[in-house]
Amino acid sequence: MEIDLKGKINDLFNQVSQGAKSRGYRAANVLRSASLEVLRGQRGGKIYRKPFTKKATYQASAPGEPPAVRSGTLRRSWQPRAQSEKEGGSVTVHPAIWTDVKYAPILQEGSPKMEPRPFEEPIIEKAKPEIEAIFGQPYLN
Repeated sequence: MEIDLKGKINDLFNQVSQGAKSRGYRAANVLRSASLEVLRGQRGGKIYRKPFTKKATYQASAPGEPPAVRSGTLRRSWQPRAQSEKEGGSVTVHPAIWTDVKYAPILQEGSPKMEPRPFEEPIIEKAKPEIEAIFGQPYLN
């Protein structure tokens, strides 16, 4: 009886690799959901009039708080992304979210005129338990 051990190992590797990629996309979606939660709610900063309105106001974030929602552009802009790399006998998966909103880095890092409004670490911390559970599940049945 002959067994194609290399073929079976290759099939198992491909199965685990596909599972890891799928989990990467799921984890990226968890990050996006966490961003929606972190970038909402009441803030403790000053109250300002919304631009181009007569009476509408919003409460800005205080230094150290995640940014307040004024228009919702930053909050809606996050897109999930999962990249994977095969190298030798291993697969590395990088779940992430990204935004093309130009002022996001300024809010995160601050500027000479504004203290930082960090949001990256709170998003990661919010998503971390669920992402760990996703990647902690068995890869083979």
